[in-house]
Amino acid sequence: MVRAIMHGCNGKMGQVISGLAKADEQIEIVAGIDRYMGITNDYPVFDSIEKCDVEADVVIDFSNAAAVDALLEYCVEKALPVVLCTTGLSEEQLAKVEEAAGKTAVLKSANMSLGINLLMKLLQDAAKVLGPAGYDIELVEKHHNQKVDAPSGTALVLADSINEALDQEYTYVYDRSQVRQKRDQKEIGISAVRGGTIVGDHEVIFAGVDEVIEFKHTAYSKSVFGKGAVEAAKFLAGKPAGRYDMSDVIHF
Repeated sequence: MVRAIMHGCNGKMGQVISGLAKADEQIEIVAGIDRYMGITNDYPVFDSIEKCDVEADVVIDFSNAAAVDALLEYCVEKALPVVLCTTGLSEEQLAKVEEAAGKTAVLKSANMSLGINLLMKLLQDAAKVLGPAGYDIELVEKHHNQKVDAPSGTALVLADSINEALDQEYTYVYDRSQVRQKRDQKEIGISAVRGGTIVGDHEVIFAGVDEVIEFKHTAYSKSVFGKGAVEAAKFLAGKPAGRYDMSDVIHF
């Protein structure tokens, strides 16, 4: 049984992960960290990571950027592996993540979904075949009407995985309305749709002559990211110091 500390336990994702862990016989949340104490949990909750004295094998973090520095210091001090899911880190904090990975196991991925990470691998395999054959590549992402950034971070990660497979020869085009010209063969078109309560929908299109191949991932709830974090925590517990990502979890 893997013993986990849930950092950010009373946030939406913290509660999702707590529920998933409760139904998983291989992992248990033994403590939580959150400044908001208005939710009752099945484990002790501390208002700061420094106050936590519960023995654990791994930390799962879904908190906020302001709390990450103290978390990294705690994990380094205790040589405690950490699954770092918080986004919006500064360049300075990202440097601290790499520094921490020299002293303990740190897993950080742009997207925690098992499906998205598998899709990245499939897209690379497809791009190596279809790109040189002249297929046009387009990516359409859809999210809820409250999302403020576009394109999504996941869309860019998918595009980056394709471009990596194609030796970084492709450029990204986000808007064709200002230029009247045919698309360039070595471009990846990225379009964003915002509406309703769409959790996350990503579709990648390889369009050739008389043939179209499509790859699509749809998230129906945030639990897909929680499931990935739980699997990552089970993987990371007991691992030596180093920098890991989701490709390690699903054994690419």
